[in-house]
Amino acid sequence: MLYPEIEPYEHGMLDVGDGHRIYWETCGNPDGKPALVVHGGPGSGCSENVRRFFDPARYRIVLADQRGCGRSTPHAGAPVADLSANTTDHLIADFELLRTRLGIEKWLLFGGSWGSVLSLAYALRHTERVSEIVLMGLATDRFIEVEMLIRGLGAYFPDGFAKFREGVPESERDGDLSAAYHRLLMDPDPAVHHQAAKDWCAWEDAMLPGVPPHDVFEAPAYRLCFARLVTHYFSNRVFLQDGEILRQAGKLAGIPAVLAQGVLDTSNLVGTPWLLHHAWPGSELVMLDDVGHTVSAASMQEVLIGATDRFALRG
Repeated sequence: MLYPEIEPYEHGMLDVGDGHRIYWETCGNPDGKPALVVHGGPGSGCSENVRRFFDPARYRIVLADQRGCGRSTPHAGAPVADLSANTTDHLIADFELLRTRLGIEKWLLFGGSWGSVLSLAYALRHTERVSEIVLMGLATDRFIEVEMLIRGLGAYFPDGFAKFREGVPESERDGDLSAAYHRLLMDPDPAVHHQAAKDWCAWEDAMLPGVPPHDVFEAPAYRLCFARLVTHYFSNRVFLQDGEILRQAGKLAGIPAVLAQGVLDTSNLVGTPWLLHHAWPGSELVMLDDVGHTVSAASMQEVLIGATDRFALRG
């Protein structure tokens, strides 16, 4: 059961350089165990509901909107956007700057989907700053995982994929669809970039079985921001080397971790949960029947809250 709704006791905008300022907030107990929520997307921004996965009496919960999304500025959903200073390296550096700004020595990482990738990449570079990790909707940096989301799932959802593929010029339909969409999304013509955002987000909804359509995709600025950032990262293969995370996962052996995964999550098709679990000594993998790529299922919430409750006892 989720904890009651809470409001931040502190929030602000952190200047991280390159003209970017990221929104951050802290909730719960100022003297509690620090935990950083690493949101997905890329580009989804933080959800107020995520605060409720932590006991507010025991945790100092830190939420931050990554560059270009949520309440951070400049926003990638503006008519014209520059994403040149928005990479995985930049986001990791932003977390370190925020940790220092808040006077935190170590924090628990809590993330899902893209948040899994970013949490793992951060933990591998700053292992000494991570106390525990809780991940769901598991993903790493393998190119095959990105390709599965761009094209591989087309065989499973043929109608949605046909419409998705038709959203780019015919000459680009057999190439990298994320790169083709990104070019359309960055086009200064509103008619072009807004239509591309609609088409991309329609595919996002089509390839998530058992998950209701995203209400947030109804807002044009959100939809454009999300699609631009996802295609920016996908077309650049998340700015990491293929398979780098799995090759180095052994370095995380001293960090307690719970990895929660729905059996119906499409990332299972390329073996991500098992590969990550077996590459990470001491990690705990929990597979949940009848659950897809979502945290709204009661069984998923029970596992995640059980993990944060247990880790709260570690001090």
